[in-house]
Amino acid sequence: MDLVSNVIGGPNAERVLLLVHGYGADEQDLAGLLPYLDPEGHFATVLPRGPIAVSPGYGWYDIGGVTSQSGDAAPSGFLDAVDAVDELLDEQCEALGFPRSEAVVAGFSQGGAIAVALSLRNSGKDHPAALLAMSSYYPEMPGLEPDWAGVAGRPALVQHGSQDPLIPVKRGRELARTLQAHGMAVVYGEYPMGHQVALESVQQAHEWLDAVRAGEAPNEPVPDDPIERVPSVTTAQWDSEVLRSELPVIVDFWAPWCGPCRQVGPVVEQIAGMREGAYKVVKVNIDEEPALAQQYQVQSIPLIGLFRNGRLERQSLGAKPRPQLEAELGMLVIP
Repeated sequence: MDLVSNVIGGPNAERVLLLVHGYGADEQDLAGLLPYLDPEGHFATVLPRGPIAVSPGYGWYDIGGVTSQSGDAAPSGFLDAVDAVDELLDEQCEALGFPRSEAVVAGFSQGGAIAVALSLRNSGKDHPAALLAMSSYYPEMPGLEPDWAGVAGRPALVQHGSQDPLIPVKRGRELARTLQAHGMAVVYGEYPMGHQVALESVQQAHEWLDAVRAGEAPNEPVPDDPIERVPSVTTAQWDSEVLRSELPVIVDFWAPWCGPCRQVGPVVEQIAGMREGAYKVVKVNIDEEPALAQQYQVQSIPLIGLFRNGRLERQSLGAKPRPQLEAELGMLVIP
């Protein structure tokens, strides 16, 4: 598989940085990070393009691979894509005159999974010097056995958005813990963002790359999972958790693809924190629980409902500031 790629590097370049884009992007997508990620031009950055044409850009493998769990069959095209990017890394390191063992492999989303697999797998080649995984996950699957002894002590930076609707933040934490448990030097960064890259996360990555260049291997404890203030409720739990609740229940009907839902999500979490003990606050993913959406005629989202004594008493439609949302639900507004 021959990959289209672009190389950006200046006279100060001293090693290779491989940046692998995510689903629906192209080889230029992550190039916009370079003024912040590598402003001094220490890296010759290799930017490959995914081999699968999708709208509006390109992908690396079947999109179902994003949600595959441990032990699932490899998503279609995944291992082929890893092989192709691995070969490209060899070719560019040789062409640019930099050792593969000093390269840094990085990627976002699908590209992050490719970077993780390439960095860890037992291929008989030199492992890259370091790994940067942005909004990604650990692709554990048959045919991808990691060489943990070979990567022990090598640095890795894992970054994820706490509000990521596509790859849940727990997958990022699991990736960081897995790498650290097997002896890698891990730094984990979590940011209040969705499935994206923030300026703060790029600044952290820049500082981490400087440390890697200096021969350091930063290693920090991965934080515990935060307490989930707004737990998900399924159809099977609905009667016990909502209809028979002694407390009035605020229900956030939402879906991962809904932009306004992501806007109002932090507001609902704030209400959960401020109203603890007076109200129960839960959420329902209408894609996963269509029966509940149909039962309560949820045709537009986000819809925030107030249930009391087993019935839907009030509702508010759309993303709104907390005082307005609370007022529409008939709650005494807290300043």
